[in-house]
Formats: sequence, C-alpha cells, structure tokens
Amino acid sequence: MGLGLLLLPLLLQGWGCAAGSELAFVREPGDVVAARERPLVLPCQVEGEPPVSISWQRDGLALANDSGATLMPDGSLHLAAMATRHSLPSRAHEYHCVAQNRYGRLVSRRARVQLASLSRFHQHPESVEVQRGGVARFQCLIRGVPEPSISWEHNGTALSTADHRVTLLPGGILHITSVSQADVGTYRCVARNVANTRHSQDAQLTLSGGSPRLLQEPEILSGPQNLTLTVHQTAVLECIATGHPRPLVSWSRLGAQPLHPAWPPRAPGPLPFASPTPRLPADGRSIGVEGIQVLGTGNLMISDVSVQHSGVYVCAANRPGTRVRRTAQGVLLVQAPPEFIQWPQSLSKPPGSRAIFTCVAQGAPEPRLVWLKNGKVLSPGDNIQLTHNNSTLMLARVSAEDEAIYQCVAENSAGSNQASARLAVTGDPGPPPAPRGLRAMALSTSAIRVSWEPPPSDRDIIGYALHLQPVGEPAGPGLQEAVGKGIFEHVFSSLEPATAYSIRLWAYSAQGASRDSASIHASTMGSTPAALGFSTRVLNATSVQASWELPPQLGPVQGFKLFHRKLPAAHFEGPLLLDSSVSSFLYTDLEPAALYELRLQAFNGNGDGDSSARFVSLRDMPLATPEPGAGCSCGQGAGGPLPGAVVGVHVGLAALVVCLLCLLLRWRHR
Repeated sequence: MGLGLLLLPLLLQGWGCAAGSELAFVREPGDVVAARERPLVLPCQVEGEPPVSISWQRDGLALANDSGATLMPDGSLHLAAMATRHSLPSRAHEYHCVAQNRYGRLVSRRARVQLASLSRFHQHPESVEVQRGGVARFQCLIRGVPEPSISWEHNGTALSTADHRVTLLPGGILHITSVSQADVGTYRCVARNVANTRHSQDAQLTLSGGSPRLLQEPEILSGPQNLTLTVHQTAVLECIATGHPRPLVSWSRLGAQPLHPAWPPRAPGPLPFASPTPRLPADGRSIGVEGIQVLGTGNLMISDVSVQHSGVYVCAANRPGTRVRRTAQGVLLVQAPPEFIQWPQSLSKPPGSRAIFTCVAQGAPEPRLVWLKNGKVLSPGDNIQLTHNNSTLMLARVSAEDEAIYQCVAENSAGSNQASARLAVTGDPGPPPAPRGLRAMALSTSAIRVSWEPPPSDRDIIGYALHLQPVGEPAGPGLQEAVGKGIFEHVFSSLEPATAYSIRLWAYSAQGASRDSASIHASTMGSTPAALGFSTRVLNATSVQASWELPPQLGPVQGFKLFHRKLPAAHFEGPLLLDSSVSSFLYTDLEPAALYELRLQAFNGNGDGDSSARFVSLRDMPLATPEPGAGCSCGQGAGGPLPGAVVGVHVGLAALVVCLLCLLLRWRHR
C-alpha cells in the first residue's frame, strides 16, 4: 500500500464506526522504541460517523513521500524496517494520528518514537580492597534506549544472584556482603538491550591484610541518590553501611506532605525489617508497607511507585545498643502523566449564544492545557476566552464558523492526553461573524489603505462597512465607506496630514450586521517644510553671510541644511546641519574671485523640504573690509548688500580718481 493512501479517506464502517456517534479514538498511538531491522506499527483506530479519513503527521508536518511509512486498512501506521544503523533517524520523532469526518478534525495524543541505542560505558567498575567479612561495592554506568539490563561476571563467569550475600541494584550497582576468599577475583559489568551488548573493563576485588578493629564507628559508604521516576516503575534507594559491630539500617521519610500536594498521601504504615526494628529519627515519619521491601543489608525497594511515594528519604546507620548513628538522604520524585477528571461535553447552541467547554486534568507535575479547534491551536481573542489556567474555553457569541470539534490537550514531562467534544450550531444562521485581521498602512500625507482577512465562508455576506474617525474626537458619524462583497481592502483619501485615525469594520448579511471588528489606529504621513527664501551678503573676497527668516511656527521644522559648491563643480559640499533657532550662517575662507552657489532647505521628522538657491560672485572684492569712516564709503548704505558688479564699478572709479590726483601733483612740482 503506497504512502499516498496516508491522505486518502478510509471507509471505516466495518470496524466499529457507528453512524451518528461522536468522532473519537478507540486506540491511540503511544511511545515506542524503534530497533534496527525491525518494522514498527503505530496503532490508530477511531469511531464516528463515516466517511472518516485518517492521516498521519510527524513533528507537526504531514509525512513526506520518502518517509517509508504505509497506512494500514485499520488506520495504523506501518514504519518499514531500517536496513542499517546509519539509516535510522538520529533523534526522536513525535507522531500524531489525525482523523476527520464532516463534523470536524481530531488529533491524537503524541507518540514519541525513539531509536534503540546503547552508549559506551560512562563509568567502569573500579578495583576495591576489602577486609574479610566486609562489604564490596562495584558500579558501572551506561545509557541506553530502552534502559539496558545489567548483569555481572566473576572471573569470566556469570555471577549467581542465588547467594543472599549478592545484591544487584538498578543503575549498575553490585553489593557483596560478608566478603570471603571465594569472592576474590575480577568483576565486570555486562549491559544488554535490543540495540547492542557491551562489556565493561575488569575490576579486581582483593582482601586486605590484618584483622578488623574491635570497635569501628558506623559509616555509610553509599547513600540514596535523587531519583525521578514515572508511576508504576520500581524505585531502589541504596544504603550500604559498615562498622563494627555491624550497624542496623533504618529508613524514614521527611515532611508531612509529598512533593505533589495535588495527590494527597495515604496514611503511612510501619516498615518491616528483617533485623530488629530500629528507632526512627525524631523528625521523620514511617513509610507504608505496601510494595516496600529491603534488599541486601539495607537497600530500600519500592515497587509500583505512585505519586504518594514522593518525598525525602533518610537512611540511618545505628550502632547496636547505642545512640551513635550516621545518616544520608535522597529525594524520590514520582511523576504521573495527565489524567482527566472532567471531560469537555459536546454542545448544541443557536447562533449568538455562548458556548462553554470545561476540561480538568491532574498529573505530576501539573499538566499544561491547550485547546484545539479542528486540530489547530486556539488563542484568546474577541470571541475566544480562556480562563482558570485554560481549563475553561468560552465562545462569547456562537456563529456558523464555530461549528467544529474542540480538543483539550493536557501535557507534562511524563506524557500527554487528550479529550474532545463537538459544537453543533443550530437554527437560523444569524448575522455574520466579525471580520478579522484588520490592518492599515499610510500611503501618503492624505491617504491610508485598509485591508482585512477574507472570511472562511462569505456566501452570506453582502458587503462591508468601514468607519474612520480622528483619534481623540468625540464619538460621531466620522467617515464611513461601503465595500462590496469579495473586496477585502479600501483606500481612504483626502485625509489630514500627520493625523491619527481610529478604524473599525463590520460585515453585512441578509440577517443584519456583524459585531464591530477590533478597532485599530493608523496615522497619515506628515508634510515636509516648504521652501525658504534667503539672502546672501558678500563681506569680502573670502566671506559670505547667508540669512533667512524663521518660520512663524517652529514646530514643523526641526532644523536646516546648508550646502555650497564652487562653480562649475557638479557636487555640493555639506550639508551643514543647523538648529531650528538659527537664522544665519557666515561662510569664511572661500576662494577669492570665485563664483559660488548656496542651497538651503529645512527638514523635520517627515523628511527634507524643498530647497532654495542663491548665486554669489567674489570677483573684484577686497581681501579685507575697510574700517568705518576710512576712504570711500560707497556701498555702505543701510539698504542691504550690493551686487558684486556694482561693488566692482565703485572700486574702479576710486582707483581712477587716485591716479588723476597723482598726475596733477607731479605737474605742479614741475
């Protein structure tokens, strides 16, 4: 069967799809481990009114044609065997089964598919030297998917666990009590799972010389480690103690409440020990006897753990007949996947009414709730309200487009779960829903373009109405424009520059007007400053002063830009940026006898205004300005600067008069 069938409808009447029943999963996929050269089947069975189509997603996307997956007749997904280790996926993938009929779409809980693997040893057992009659401890550490089983070999032969002195603990730990000469030799760890088998390096066990001291203080060689488990797993808390005489080991749990108060603890009972019952710490509480036993000389095993077993566990080693003791503690955290204690119920509502779905789940840690509509995540909006940590979904005003299958998905680090309900909309269709996705963009100083999303179905819509009004003005008719069916944008023109407007939209059908859309704000572009008139005054052959009048209102102007160029150069130098309060500028160190062009423009936040230009000639100008009252005072009138040509004429006449005077003086002396 080809992969193309993953997207084709399957007629499922033959295996339990009762007509008229709610679309629901009879069997959902779960977390599995994929092994090399072994095919894998992810189950998926649904019930509901036919025809029902089934498809699959991987990591949130539809399966690709090269995924090696085949849809089976009952809706399950067959994943082909991988020929080599390198062809297996390098990471875990999440799969979802998707079912759909005419009432809506349903997505299964996530199924995590992991690649079977076995790492190299992270820790090899280390050689130990133990006194005769003492305790030997070996440990190896290795990771794998699934968790590997650990066994041990002594001198190359499988170590028998029938001997009560030998205790194997999860996590690759080996205890040997009352060590004798027969225990001397090499030990190694063997790890196995479906992916591989690995052997650790050898470690030596030797006996130390000398006899044990008559009196040795209790000592905990290895105490309990922090553990995080899922319900129904087995917890083993290690406690290995030495001393002479041999210490008595006891256990207690601290605190009056477990780590997850949402799961009330059962009344604890006494813990049975093979040895005489030891004294419990004053701040501890006893541990319930159900499913609890002691391994070896003091290791605590709790089978089929529940959330009630979470807590801080204390191991105490007491010297018999005294109050001398040593303690060590570890935290056991038991997680539980989400379970529903209240499921959403299917509803039938008329248009315009409210619809409320409630979903309550418990788990450890507390589950996170997400709502889906036909398989897509719902986010709060005008018509969608999520309250009470997402446990309540309310549709404020039901419309025809709200008819769908709604799912409550609960997830935490221990797993996921889902529950679904259907909303049926009955009676007259009512007015259309409020338009969505209203957007606006300024086109110029006087125009704004408004657009919105096409509705899912516009067969009942006959048109739209847009309302525009300056922000801050009292509510009034404003500016209203009608837009025909099938058009989803409009341009408002002839607006004021640099003005903010409030814009709303609603749709019309034969049944009336929809609710207003969420209003948005948009502003037209501001105008740039107008061209400024300015004048120039030649002070000498190298200096020119440019002056201009400031605008009556400085608000529209943020500053001025002044450019200059020496003709016939093509490019201007500058700009010189001047503050909006400056009304003149003095150019110095210009080139004598040159012709210049000056250009001035004002600017603001909307851009640069139009520029104005003046031409200035420095030909025939003196290098320095005459002192007041000295020489000819021509050209110093109060009427403003003279053109360069007039100044040149005055200078020429003055030179001619001086020459004539010199000639007359020489003639008289003769």
